[in-house]
Order: sequence, then structure tokens, then C-alpha cells
Amino acid sequence: MSQQPIAQSRRYDPIEIAQYYKYRPWRAIWRAITIVSLFAWFVIGLKWDSWRQREEENKLKRAAQLREMLTHLGPTFIKVGQALSTRPDLVRKDFLEELVKLQDQLPPFDNAIAFARIEQELGRPIAQMYGEISPNPVAAASLGQVYRARLKTGEEVAVKVQRPNLRPIITLDLYLMRWAASWLAPWLPLNLGHDLTLIVDEFGTKLFEEIDYLNEGRNAEKFASNFQNDPRVKVPAIYWRYCSSRVLTLEWINGFKLTDTKAVKAAGLDTDTLIEIGVTSGLQQLLEYGFFHADPHPGNLFAMPDGRMAYIDFGMMDQLEQSTKETLVDAVVHLINKDYDDLAVDFVNLGFLTPQTDIKPIVPALEAVLGDAIGQNVGDFNFKTITDKFSELMYDYPFRVPAKFALIIRSLVTQEGLALSLNPQFKIVEVAYPYVAKRLLTGETPQLRRRLIEVLFKDGKFKWQRLENMIAIARTDNNFDLLPTAQLGLQYLLSQEGSFLRRQLLLALTEDDRLHTAEVRRLWDLVKDDLKPAQLFNVALSVVAGNILDERAALF
Repeated sequence: MSQQPIAQSRRYDPIEIAQYYKYRPWRAIWRAITIVSLFAWFVIGLKWDSWRQREEENKLKRAAQLREMLTHLGPTFIKVGQALSTRPDLVRKDFLEELVKLQDQLPPFDNAIAFARIEQELGRPIAQMYGEISPNPVAAASLGQVYRARLKTGEEVAVKVQRPNLRPIITLDLYLMRWAASWLAPWLPLNLGHDLTLIVDEFGTKLFEEIDYLNEGRNAEKFASNFQNDPRVKVPAIYWRYCSSRVLTLEWINGFKLTDTKAVKAAGLDTDTLIEIGVTSGLQQLLEYGFFHADPHPGNLFAMPDGRMAYIDFGMMDQLEQSTKETLVDAVVHLINKDYDDLAVDFVNLGFLTPQTDIKPIVPALEAVLGDAIGQNVGDFNFKTITDKFSELMYDYPFRVPAKFALIIRSLVTQEGLALSLNPQFKIVEVAYPYVAKRLLTGETPQLRRRLIEVLFKDGKFKWQRLENMIAIARTDNNFDLLPTAQLGLQYLLSQEGSFLRRQLLLALTEDDRLHTAEVRRLWDLVKDDLKPAQLFNVALSVVAGNILDERAALF
């Protein structure tokens, strides 16, 4: 196998890469020596500081040394550093502040090479395509750099140009990472060790997708299509005439990084509103559309002067199956409601536990660990705390992290970290659970309606308190309108599909040989300000009329 296929391969194939370096061991050995020697020298430096009791004095120096080392090792390790920069639970604060610089403060490559690449890829001189272009890049990232330009037609654009010789560098690093993962797995304390090569493969697959700019452009348009009816989310337009697999021209976004709190507040933007947009759009990606941004670090999210949030950089995306989305909704509800038996089943369905696993001893462990993390109050829920506590379970029980969920967890923790940078008092559940409750209450799909029933009924009994809690929490979302929800509920109740729920509600009203008028009264007190009797009558009339028309249509 020649160097040519490695340099031009569009798809990550660990077998093909391993086969290539099997016959070129000197390249892998030399690269491994470089990596190991740099990390060894760094660790020796830390130990030397500790031995001389100069850790505090040299901590900023060592943090800068780590950033420079990752930058020197190239794009693959920069990507790893970017992932670590969003994990304050794994990386100490002084290192974190340096690693954040890896997001968009990297050394650029030569302008002459960049401009030559633009002309080579697009087949025309720059002057024929762009009315003007910045003489130097406005940002440099791990895989490319960005120039600010203006098209001949007047649109202001960003021109993203890929770094030279990327694929050979990335394939060699991924080969070494995968080899190291297979050797390290048995020695790791966590049970995710045996799946470590799969996590490397997932990382490699996404990295190869990210260096194909045509794929990034398609991702951006799909993402924009999902949020086309949400005026709060902005996605830059792609100018396909000026794009190739290594050059991407897209709409220029004027805005502020979400981490630049001074600029955000100076612009008069409400940080809590931005948090709500970020968290809600993140949940929509995971639970509604199933197509999610897997790299939402601060360099890829901007607050715009008009209050919108802009997403950029759609190279690293992933897709969830419908069944996975539905199970995630289940898991969130079961976690909040502390239904640990059902939560253990969710973990099996999501692939965190194998189907053969005996979940009986795991249920009390889940209750002991996650119960403390959630706290007595639903508002105490914190996703980072949950992930930290969950890692404790992996020492004693056969949990594993499916490769896809490594990206999801990273995405969620990153978004919560961004929210906390805007408001340290922020609780993700204050936005997340109203969204989930609203999704269940509106029940626009049969699957969600079935899940609502599962939430409201436990061991054959109707849980009045859960319905009250769900309505109360959903109403904390300012966009939640109870009237359309009531209409959907009545339509469902009076439909053929709702016959089971009708029977169950009648039983719930009379269970334990008494009429549950007190529970009904509490529910009415909760909703009466939003649902006037006249409005309810009109809704009921329209539902009945609609059902009659549907039945007549079915006869013909």
C-alpha cells in the first residue's frame, strides 16, 4: 500500500491504517518516541516541581508547557486538548485556562500556502472570487484557519482553509492511539477500558468527517433545516460555489463568544436567555432531531447582538436513532422521578449494560449514588455531578460507555460548563426538565404518548403527584401554552388509541374505593388561571366535531 491512499483516504478505516503501518514500522516508532519523550519530560517536570515544593510557583509555566506540547504534536493532540479544555472535573484550573487557548488561538500556517490552496481547490484566482480578503487569518484552529472576505456580490463571508498534510499526520496518531488503547485497557480501573479502542475509532471516524469540508457544509444545512422555525438559533449559510473538500466559504457571523461575559453583558444581552437557548437547542438536537453538534466548545458558539445564538463549525456531528432518542427521554424522566428499576433497564437499552447483566444488585447502587447527586430538590440536579457520581459505579459494576455516548456526554458537560460560565448559579434541570415535560405533555408522536402513560402510571396506579409536578415544571417554560396541550390531551383521550388511558383514568378516579376529588381539585387549582371554562368548552367542542368529521371521512 502506498502513501497516496493514506494521504487521500476520505474514510477512517483502522484495519487499512494498521495494515499500512505494519510495513512501515519505522514511522510509527519514531512518532511514538517523539510523543512518549515529550510527555515523559512534562511528567518529570511536574515531579521535579513537587520534589522541590515549587508546584504553586511553576503551575502557570507547566500549564503553558502542556499547551505548547500539544500544539507541537499537531492536530490530533490539539483535538484531545480541546476536549479536555471542557472538562473542569478532569483538569485543574490553571491547565484548563491554557487548554482553552487551543480552541482558536493556535499558530497559523503560511498565508502563501493557504492562498495557493484556495486557488488550487477552487480552480480560479482569488481576485476573481473575492472582492477582498484579509491579508492574515482572523482565527487559526486545529484543522484549518479562517480569513474574513467579501464576495464580488457583496456578501461578507468566512473562508476556511485546511492545514496542509493533515490526513497522514492524523492517521499515524490514530494508529498509535488505538495501539496504546488496546494495551492500556486491561490496566485501567474503569470498566470502560475494554471499549477504549471503540472510543478511539469513534473519535477517528468523526475526525475524518471533520476534515471533509463538503461534509461539514452538508451538516450545516441539515442543522439549519432542523432549526428553520426557531428564530433564536442562527446557522451560517454555505456558498457552495466557493467550496471544496479543503476550502469552505460560509456566511460571516458577527457576535461574541459565550465565554466573553463582559462583551455579552456590555451588548445588553440577557445571559439567562442565552443559557435557555443553548440548553433547549441542545436538548432538541438529542431528543427531537437526533442530529447533534458533537463539538460545542466556546469557539463554536456565539451570542449575536440581536440576542440569537449562532452555531458554527459543523465538522463533528452525530446521528441518533429514533429508539435511542425515546430511551433518552425515558432515562431523564426515570432519573428525575428516582425510578431506579426502570433507569437500570434504560441503561441496558442504551448499551451501558449488556442484556445478560443481572440488574437487581445494580438498582440499589444506582439509588445510593445517583440519589445523593440529584438531591432532595429537583432543582439541585447537576449533570456534571451525575457524571462524576456515575463514574464511581463503573469501578464495581459492569458498566461501559458506548462510543457514541462518549460524544453525547462530552457535548452535555460542555454545554453545562458554558452555561455555568454565564451564570454560576445555573441549574440545567431548570431548563431541561420543563422541555422534557412539555415534550411528554404535548405527545405529538405515539411513542411519546406511550411514555407519558408510563410516567403517570406506576405499578398499575395513577400517580397524581407526578402529573401535578410535570404541569408545574412545564409551566416554568415561558413558551409553554397549556391550552394546545389540553386540546391534544382531549383528542388523544377521545380517540381509539386513548381507550386504554380512558379506562385507567376512570379507575384512578375511583381507586381504593373512594372518589379522588381532592387530587382533581389540586390539578384544577394548578391550571385554572390558564384554562378558563369557556376555553375548555370550545376546545372540547372542536375535538368532538373533529372526531365526528374524521369518522364520517373514514366511512367514505
